[in-house]
Amino acid sequence: MILILIVVVFAIAGFVVSRKLKSKFAKYSQVALKANLSGAEIAKLMLADHNISDVQVHAVEGQLTDHYNPANKTVNLSPDVYYGRNAAAAAVASHECGHAVQHATSYTWLNLRSTLVPLQNSAGKILNIVLIASLFGGFALGLPYEWVGFIVVGAYSIMTLFTIVTLPVEFDASNRALAWIKTRNIVTPDEYTMSKDALKWAAMTYVVAALASMATLAYYIFVFFGNRD
Repeated sequence: MILILIVVVFAIAGFVVSRKLKSKFAKYSQVALKANLSGAEIAKLMLADHNISDVQVHAVEGQLTDHYNPANKTVNLSPDVYYGRNAAAAAVASHECGHAVQHATSYTWLNLRSTLVPLQNSAGKILNIVLIASLFGGFALGLPYEWVGFIVVGAYSIMTLFTIVTLPVEFDASNRALAWIKTRNIVTPDEYTMSKDALKWAAMTYVVAALASMATLAYYIFVFFGNRD
């Protein structure tokens, strides 16, 4: 019941934040930039200002699908951002370029997150196997209860660590973006306030994910080891 409660509470929190984020982006997408620059133009300008010439800016399908891919060094912007000439597009485009700047400058937290990606993926697969197997005939893997506890807690610890490490990466990218669009006069003071608010709600999605992961980890620790002397 406790695990169900955790899932429900954070599912609701995630839904509320997601709705708020979409609402903010819809609102600020209606505010045309006085600089009349598209998200793609802003991204390319920010990369150039940071002497980054090996990163390409691409348009990708979807809504809020914007991301930076360190594997092939691409800033990928959704159509609304790539072509948009508004405060929301400026915020997102510069934020994703903030990740490109992190990559170019070997930002410690980004390097750590990249290192954790394969570990996190493996931990997720292991956790799924153990939890599914535990539903059939007790522990179908034939492992002692304590071993299962160590595997589950260990795997979820890696996944939780990934969500925690993601926080400084996202906040730093937003800080870099906001500082640049302000000093480069990409936005007016009012547009800056909107961009900052949009990125704040985007960051909140990662905060909710990290809190949910920590709460779930605490639950598993209690279940497997809470009654030990």
